Amino acid sequence: MQTMTDLEALDTVREAFSIMLIIAAPILIVGLVVGLVVSVLQAVTQIQEQTLVFVPKILAMVLATVALLSWITTKLMEFSADMFAWSPVSGS
Repeated sequence: MQTMTDLEALDTVREAFSIMLIIAAPILIVGLVVGLVVSVLQAVTQIQEQTLVFVPKILAMVLATVALLSWITTKLMEFSADMFAWSPVSGS
């Protein structure tokens, strides 16, 4: 039985981080946009309540997560299938 080499382990970790960033990016972008819109509205109306930003941002991010759930699941299943299908190269 062969074990994973250092380079293969680093490549696997790099791919895991890449998938993590790809999955998190749309949700974080939604949070950023909603936060900016609420901040502009606060500046226009001169309402300086610090907690006002959090509720719309959290709701928008939860809705984005629900909307993207099938895509997220597909990405995670593809990554998992790649990990289970991995086999070391024999003869080295």
